[in-house]
Amino acid sequence: MMTDAPHKMTARDVSVFYGEKQAVKNVSIDIDMDRVTAFIGPSGCGKSTFLRTLNRMNDTIGNARVEGQITLDGEDIYSSGMDVVQLRARVGMVFQKPNPFPKSIFENVAYGPRIHGLANSKADLEEIVARSLRRAGLWEEVKDRLNDSGTALSGGQQQRLCIARAIAVDPEVILMDEPASALDPIATAKIEELIHELRGRYAIVIVTHNMQQAARVSQRTAFFHLGNLVEYGDTDNIFTAPREERTKDYITGRYG
Repeated sequence: MMTDAPHKMTARDVSVFYGEKQAVKNVSIDIDMDRVTAFIGPSGCGKSTFLRTLNRMNDTIGNARVEGQITLDGEDIYSSGMDVVQLRARVGMVFQKPNPFPKSIFENVAYGPRIHGLANSKADLEEIVARSLRRAGLWEEVKDRLNDSGTALSGGQQQRLCIARAIAVDPEVILMDEPASALDPIATAKIEELIHELRGRYAIVIVTHNMQQAARVSQRTAFFHLGNLVEYGDTDNIFTAPREERTKDYITGRYG
């Protein structure tokens, strides 16, 4: 669902508090359809916390409070009229540790379309599952064992299954919270390749500790430090000619 809006998502002066502690400070950023946006920065700098504000995952934490405005296609996602279940279908999330359901490969992918009523028949559902597994680059590896448990797959396959599960409900944005940090280099390369292939079909935001990964997969990079968004711009510029001294220090390994 594309609109004339220049940005898929916007955040304006977003702050996040856990009780009294402020984890994110007045962050403003735009997320676009045709670019992969990477969030980088040292551990505990607020990048994952901010990522979770984009589909209201922080709602699940009792003492979390979000201030500021975040829009999806111009609509305030924190407004009282926003259906959070629907929002999370539109803005999918892939976590650091693969978390397939303890169900079959087929049922992992079919679960979302089924609860959101996206399939009118068994044939429809089978088509959605096959398409999602193809887009996630997993179909050829699993097409003959769709009834096997999703948890029996290797770590890299489980993560691609989780991506297929996110894609199956036809999201517009996919958030990835360090999706390859638990994986070996070969599985990591497959995830990165997949991000390239999915670019443009979905707006993608990836949190990564791996600066080479950010440089390889993203077109825009945001550098977070101590809850602040220090610098945001074209990935090439951030890595070759950062404007801020703190960005330069982080990228050259002086801290972090």
